[in-house]
Amino acid sequence: MRRTALEDLLRTLAPQVLGAVVRRYGHFGTAEDAVQEALLAAARQWPDDPPADPRAWLIAVAARRLTDLLRAEQARRRREAAVFRLAHEVHPEIAQTDDSLVLLFMCCHPALKPDAQVALTLRAIGGLSTAEVARAFLVPEETMARRIGRAKQRVKASGLPFALPPPADRQERLAVVLHVLYLIFNEGYAATRGDALHRPDLAAEAIRLTRLVHRLLPGDRETAGLLALMLLTDARREARTAPDGSLVPMAEQDRTRWNAEQIAEGIALITATLPRGVPGAYQLQAAIAAVHDEAPSAPETDWPQIVALYELLMRRAPGPMVALNHAVAVAMARGPAAGLPLLDDLPELEGDHRLHAVRAHLLEMSGDLPAASESYRRAASLAGALPPRQYLFGRLAHISTDVRLVSSIMTTCAATKTTTTATGELEVRCTKPAGHEGPHEVKLGAFPIRWH
Repeated sequence: MRRTALEDLLRTLAPQVLGAVVRRYGHFGTAEDAVQEALLAAARQWPDDPPADPRAWLIAVAARRLTDLLRAEQARRRREAAVFRLAHEVHPEIAQTDDSLVLLFMCCHPALKPDAQVALTLRAIGGLSTAEVARAFLVPEETMARRIGRAKQRVKASGLPFALPPPADRQERLAVVLHVLYLIFNEGYAATRGDALHRPDLAAEAIRLTRLVHRLLPGDRETAGLLALMLLTDARREARTAPDGSLVPMAEQDRTRWNAEQIAEGIALITATLPRGVPGAYQLQAAIAAVHDEAPSAPETDWPQIVALYELLMRRAPGPMVALNHAVAVAMARGPAAGLPLLDDLPELEGDHRLHAVRAHLLEMSGDLPAASESYRRAASLAGALPPRQYLFGRLAHISTDVRLVSSIMTTCAATKTTTTATGELEVRCTKPAGHEGPHEVKLGAFPIRWH
């Protein structure tokens, strides 16, 4: 068995095995340790001697290991009966049940903080080691081990039965599960910390887990919408970075590098889902992503349609980031003067680099280069990850050069107005100097100057 195929198989089986063991024996925290040891044993033995039924093999090994762990850690007499039961042969019916969804609900228990939900989901469902989860969060392994340990204890203390939530609570609890998967994907697609623009392993894991939920709940429209959103967004990942690793904005991306297969799958999903009722937040975001992905080029993007979708999203799931993206869409559809005032209503994002980056871009589009420079400077100082910070400083350096050139123009012109063309080039219009008999357009540096 090839190493990559083995890793994929073990990652797929991990939540199924853990779910089966917890359903039969309980002891979530200890069972998770036992399953991890079974997975390690499989990684060592299967390349040379793969079992006929990998899932049943893992369940049996994990159950035996759980027995050993419980015997070692539970000395009190009242637990001996439970330990004795665990020593017996695994019941065949538990090997036929996929409890991954139950396990996912447990890891996303409302009693846990969001970072603990994400960490426990990656560890128990995603099959990542504690070290891998720690690397994803950029924290020491010991810190992550304590965080996961505390999360397990909270789940245990909650007395939560190993079963799906009751029907009355299920939709609310599912919303938490989808939100956790959304957080994992976002951190993978646009890392908020570290030197990398994205973390493909996290994004891929979020897509895999969302596929799992979609397979187990095929009728849930928001699950389908989230999966479509992830596919349509992740399809652009390869084009987001230049060969040197720097960030490439969507308008400048080589669209031939977008993943056509993922786009087709995402569009098919959202096309089948939208007509089935009032769309939820993930479905609307997926529809917006589909409009972007279907545009042959950046200038051909249907911005009025995106504005309309964001207005629906603002009514369905209002929030500062939705409002920020709506402002961008308005500016692209109607001009920067229409979008800039909308940014003044977002005080919650004052400490977020994205607000200042958007303001800088719109100010640059409108020709107010000194104000754009200040906003780029502020955005760069707030960016947590290195690639966006480098990009913003690059824009700042470019704008600062433009400001110096415009200043030199203004010394010879009676009136000056700067704008940015559709292609992103700076255009300077100024009153023709007295006595000038030359052409109606000249160049200063790289910029056209048109007399009027």
